[in-house]
Amino acid sequence: MNFEFDSLYLVNPCKFDDECYARAMHAQKIIDNAKIFSSFDEAVKNLDYLVATSSIESQREKRHLRNAVLLEDFADKIYDVEGKIGLVFGREDYGLFNDEIAQCDIMVKIPTSESYSSLNLSHAVCLVLYVLYVKRKSNIKEKRCLGKVEKDKLYEFFSTLLEEIDYPKHKKQNTKIMFRRIMGRAMPSKWEYHTLMGVLNKTLEKTKKNNKK
Repeated sequence: MNFEFDSLYLVNPCKFDDECYARAMHAQKIIDNAKIFSSFDEAVKNLDYLVATSSIESQREKRHLRNAVLLEDFADKIYDVEGKIGLVFGREDYGLFNDEIAQCDIMVKIPTSESYSSLNLSHAVCLVLYVLYVKRKSNIKEKRCLGKVEKDKLYEFFSTLLEEIDYPKHKKQNTKIMFRRIMGRAMPSKWEYHTLMGVLNKTLEKTKKNNKK
């Protein structure tokens, strides 16, 4: 509530006891209005753009799952995205699972010391929301129009293209994640999306014709 965020999604949370409400102080209505889900998939199914957070990032460029964007760089672009954006924070003890991170469009990292990189969950949430709040107040940009439906179609086309060109099976999943990360960082406009889809569509048509010969 300090930073004007009021939608809280929780997956299998602990019981809301008196201490929980006491610590919430004047933000108790956020707890009362929190949406409870039994699984991560259920929680994110109606969100258009997912942002994973983690203190563990890839040290190698080719390991795309945990290639992270710095929080400040992320905040510069996120208001270009239209639709429901989900900021995904993991468990206090061991964060997000790899399969949860794989479903996200981008992974954000808060710069911290290498000697002690992990933040408490509450501190991480506070820092992310603060940076986004400051950015929103200082420079709200015109939003772009690429939503979940367009993104899903784009990833479906890319997956089909990999199939058509007999892309190596053992590399396929990592390459799909790489493509998702590229699109997540680029945050393409609707015009850019239609241009890219046109290129992919023509490529698929030509590839299928060649495969039939």
